Amino acid sequence: AEYNMLPSSTLNRKRRSKNGHTDGRGTEIQRLIGRVLRSVVDMKKLGENLISLDCDVLQADGGTRTAAICGAYIALFDAVAFGLKEKLIPENPITQAVAAISVGIINGKVHLDLDYILDSSADVDMNVAMTSNGEFVELQGTGERTTFSADELTKMITFAQKGIKEIFKLQKMAQTKRIVK
Repeated sequence: AEYNMLPSSTLNRKRRSKNGHTDGRGTEIQRLIGRVLRSVVDMKKLGENLISLDCDVLQADGGTRTAAICGAYIALFDAVAFGLKEKLIPENPITQAVAAISVGIINGKVHLDLDYILDSSADVDMNVAMTSNGEFVELQGTGERTTFSADELTKMITFAQKGIKEIFKLQKMAQTKRIVK
């Protein structure tokens, strides 16, 4: 996966990357997206094929890495459907759906899908990626301004699970409309 925040994606114009290279943050996010997507792909079924997913952030408002994961999964689904239709891929390599969402604690209260305002004021910030069978792919949690307890971690994970279930419903609707026959 490739990830890039376009120059006009943030309030203060972001510098265009040089020679297609991303900064350290962008590289870390690319690796995250790749890890999450690979977790739901049977590489043997994919064979010698390479699927490259370009995640350009058009307008950032917090949660860009989790939004990129959700969108990249739909793009992966589309690419595989094309590969199957064109007989480039003999068998569907996608084992299940995957989605991600941000969650955090602000003033002692758990919030889901943090926008920029919430994200920048979060005491605790966490990104959660899960498969459609309910398993975790990635948990990234940070005490930005304070530490957090096991009970708070459980609350954040519970909120994230509910939010991700909603995303799976939306992904399923998008897939249904896009199935290549």
